[in-house]
Amino acid sequence: MWNPDAYIEQLYKNETRRLSFQAASASEWQAWRKELLARFKESLGAFHDVGFTGEARIVETVDCGDYVRERLELRTAESLLMPTYLLIPKRQGNAGRKPPLVVACHGHGYGSKAAVGLLPDGQDSGDDPNVHHKFGVSLVQRGFAVIVPELIGFGDRKLEHEPIVNRDTNSCFPIGAFLLMIGKSIAGLRIQETIAAIDYACGRDDIDSSRIGIYGLSGGGLIAAYTAALDERIRAAVISCYTNTFRDSILDRRHCLDNYIPHILAYAEMPDLIGLIAPRPLFVEAGVNDHLFPLHGTKQALEVLERVYLAAGVPERLSSVLFPGGHEVCGEQSYPWLERMLDLQ
Repeated sequence: MWNPDAYIEQLYKNETRRLSFQAASASEWQAWRKELLARFKESLGAFHDVGFTGEARIVETVDCGDYVRERLELRTAESLLMPTYLLIPKRQGNAGRKPPLVVACHGHGYGSKAAVGLLPDGQDSGDDPNVHHKFGVSLVQRGFAVIVPELIGFGDRKLEHEPIVNRDTNSCFPIGAFLLMIGKSIAGLRIQETIAAIDYACGRDDIDSSRIGIYGLSGGGLIAAYTAALDERIRAAVISCYTNTFRDSILDRRHCLDNYIPHILAYAEMPDLIGLIAPRPLFVEAGVNDHLFPLHGTKQALEVLERVYLAAGVPERLSSVLFPGGHEVCGEQSYPWLERMLDLQ
């Protein structure tokens, strides 16, 4: 056989995952986490020029009945602007408490509009079917303030020359390829801008910045997971339809280039990276019929995560559900879980 399958398999067995989780005690877990975090940051690439600059502008304010939707423009670098939605509930919490914040990370599609119930042209999506199921709206209607950054390469943040083939067209490949060629990654850039959105929200006087959660679907699940791993202001994370192994998902079929992080497999598999969120609470939801992140890979990842949280001494802080659906937001259990974790009353 001339096919290279056996060679790739041998490389995976013999030359990858040097920092796969093996800790059996709290001290070993802490040492493992410290080293893997450092290697992970190196692999993502440095973006010292990216962050919230303090420049923000409200482009539009819309009264949506029980909440207000703001369209913002945040400057994250000298030549980089990030459009962002902020949903603020009108009702106050008990004793007039400010609402906790949830960062909502959209997946592939036409960008942040899908998460807030809009079509690509900005019109109300109504009953338009979409895997995001307007999860930003569902969260704000429960009483969370919700910030939805437009991830670079999607929606209004495609490259100017990118042809519009359909509403799901993106610029992930050309942006990601360029960044890889200079030793960076599009995942790293998106994470850094998501942190910038959190920085902005923490400066608002109508949000409780001590209670921050993050919720992401698919490629947004990647950003949610790894932003939570790096930014310890995030108290709780929900990852929807992403938790798996690289081997059984990203490397098993042709995925978007934004899923690939240079050199990372030399150190760890996907569940190891997600395990960096511990000891903070984590909820994993996955559709049993998800064709992109198959069930057997999710189950393997959950086994690793259970060992991580056990070694960290907080096994009760890991929750999961395998729901009877596909590659889509569910929310049936993850929304109320997030309410409990962020003390939403």
